[in-house]
Amino acid sequence: MLISVILFISALAIILVGCHIFTNGVEWLGKRLGVSDGVVGSIFAGVGTALPETMIPLMAIFFGETEASEAIGLGAIVGAPFMLSTLSLPLAAVGIFIYCRMGRREPYLNLDTRQIDLELRLFLAAFSVAMAATFVPSHALRVGLAVGLVLMYLYYVRKTVLEEAAVHEEEVPPLFLQRGTDRPSFVAIGAQVVLALCAIVGGAHLFVGAVAELAVLFGVAPLILSLLITPVATELPEKMNSLIWLYQRKDQMAIGNITGAMVFQGTFPVVIGLTGTSWQLDERVMVAGGLSILTVALMLILLRTRGGLSPFHLLVGLVFYIAYAFYVAG
Repeated sequence: MLISVILFISALAIILVGCHIFTNGVEWLGKRLGVSDGVVGSIFAGVGTALPETMIPLMAIFFGETEASEAIGLGAIVGAPFMLSTLSLPLAAVGIFIYCRMGRREPYLNLDTRQIDLELRLFLAAFSVAMAATFVPSHALRVGLAVGLVLMYLYYVRKTVLEEAAVHEEEVPPLFLQRGTDRPSFVAIGAQVVLALCAIVGGAHLFVGAVAELAVLFGVAPLILSLLITPVATELPEKMNSLIWLYQRKDQMAIGNITGAMVFQGTFPVVIGLTGTSWQLDERVMVAGGLSILTVALMLILLRTRGGLSPFHLLVGLVFYIAYAFYVAG
């Protein structure tokens, strides 16, 4: 058991360090390319910090060596959007409340509501298709749906890049591979991104094996671990990045990091599940997915009826997270 615990912690550390290095690299890529905060937060950082959750189902489904691997993969696919909507956004709200008490920022969010509206709508559409696909018996049809999800994400990227006009001018910490310069080369940025990706992929492979072994040792269903524990751990990059950006009053990057990751998680990891498994989701996974959809739907209603989002609106999903934890424990 000790070896499994050490592997679990080591794999998690590798994933998080790799993701941190990757995010630093893509932020510099955004700065060198002169793109907007929306592109950097929602696409570059959103995809970068979503990579741990994506690598876990990829490794579990296509390279897993135990019977529990597929269950871990499916749980991670659905669990990541569930955690982003019901836990990451509420934690961002808590961060705002704390910073306000400290006198470090104002108690409201300064957001591009059109961009957030787009991301919430696309996630709702994509993840609703994903949940409905469990009732589709034809693998060929599920592959067709997977292609549609990829096209949906590409549409989102294109629309975000074309409509975002404000150039990203915020300070970025020095590139890890070229700390001595304030204008790192594209070669160094690319090398750092590739090295980070290798760390994330390797850590994800170790993580899947460790979770499966710990599940057997403790008599806990691997699906439960992958739904409630794995996503909490792998969502740490989004949580930490968002809290830092909220402290710096970079609200669009902070919230866009989470909602952009939700769009990514509602498409590409689902594609992995639709093409690599029978996509037969059990009751607990369906409930988690349904609560994610309900949370985002309520936030979209609040956004449109109130003309924006407040920190209190971000707390909507917390009730569903607590209720789901009791449901699973019972």
